[in-house]
Parts: sequence; structure tokens; C-alpha cells
Amino acid sequence: MVDLLDGVEWRVTPGLSPYADTLAEMEARAAAIRAGEARELIWLLEHPPLYTAGTSAAEEELLAPDRFPVFRAGRGGRYTYHGPGQRVGYVLLDLEKRGRDVRCFVSGIERWLIATLGDFGIEGRSEPGRVGIWVGKGAEEAKIGAIGVRVRRWVSFHGFSLNVNPDLSHFSGIVPCGLGEYPVTSMARLGATAGMEAVDSALLRHFPDLLGRLGQSSCDAGDS
Repeated sequence: MVDLLDGVEWRVTPGLSPYADTLAEMEARAAAIRAGEARELIWLLEHPPLYTAGTSAAEEELLAPDRFPVFRAGRGGRYTYHGPGQRVGYVLLDLEKRGRDVRCFVSGIERWLIATLGDFGIEGRSEPGRVGIWVGKGAEEAKIGAIGVRVRRWVSFHGFSLNVNPDLSHFSGIVPCGLGEYPVTSMARLGATAGMEAVDSALLRHFPDLLGRLGQSSCDAGDS
């Protein structure tokens, strides 16, 4: 655990964190941030294999309902997989003081993950109309990172998942994020052999850029 810019707590939890317990702690922390009783938090962890359903999830997109536990997450988006080898980042920031701009916040997370991937020689990008992080073109196009956030009383929670080296076959039990026409990939599949600690170090290195963008008058995903 380290302190970061503007007093944001940076927490990395080893092992596999139970989803229900994590969700309860995250919601409690978000409420405490709003009440002025806790610092903002970036929380990095891994979960055991499971599927989560966002507020827009369609039941027909859960292809294997008995394969892994399924949780109603309360975040935006559709079905997502979490499991070992995937870095999950929960982003609890006070957008009341950082600019009430959810679009800016989401595009900032996208740029944060793109910069992190760049440290490992992977060219990630955002795509209009498709929240998340994408790599490749044409037949090689695939999703490598998902973003699903919720904002309550201007405190953000939930966040992102980045596929470092998960079992990609586990995604076959859902239509990931409702985009069945696109496969998923991972850093390992693209040739990056970095471990989770190296990925966390890159996330830490680029995190101040996210904070710096929040509250700006212009923060489109493609601006400078």
C-alpha cells in the first residue's frame, strides 16, 4: 500500500479475492469517501473465475450459466469475465472535486490502460461506440481490456479489467460485453511475458496522468 498524488490510496491485494466480499467493501468505501471519512482508492486485485452482469446485461448473452458463479455487479455494461491472470482495478475517486464529467473519467481510464500497454510494446486503442481497449486490425482485432464504472453521488467505483495472462477459454461462457463478433486476447497471447507486478508498476507510473486529465475543459480520448 502506498500513498499517491492528492492522497489517493494505492492498494494491491495478493491472491484471489472473493467477489461478493470485495463488492461489499468497495461500496462501503465509496460511501465513506462521499462522507469525507476515507481517502480515494485505487484497488488492484484478482478474482477466482466468475461472470459479472452489468445493468445492461441480456440473459441470452450468458451462454454457460452453470460454468462459474454469476454476480449482479451494479456497474454499467453487460456480461464480463473475471479470473486469475486478469488484473482488475477498482477506481474509487471523488468526481465532485475532480470535475463532474463521467465521459472524461472513462476516456481517462482508457488512456491510462493504453499507456500501460505501450510499456510492453502493445499498441492499444479505444474505438468509438465500443468502451474498452482494443488491439489489432481486421481479422486480428480483439479486446484486451474492459471498462465498467458506476458513479454514485459523484464517487466512482468498479473500474477496469486488463487481460494479462488469463485462461481465455473462460470467456466462451458469455458474450463478452455484448460484442460477440470480436474475440478477446491477452498480453501473454500478444507476446508480452510480463508478470502482474510489472503491470502494476506500469499502472502506477501512468496513474498521475489520469488525475491530471480530470476536470480539464477538453479530454477527448484522442486529444493531446
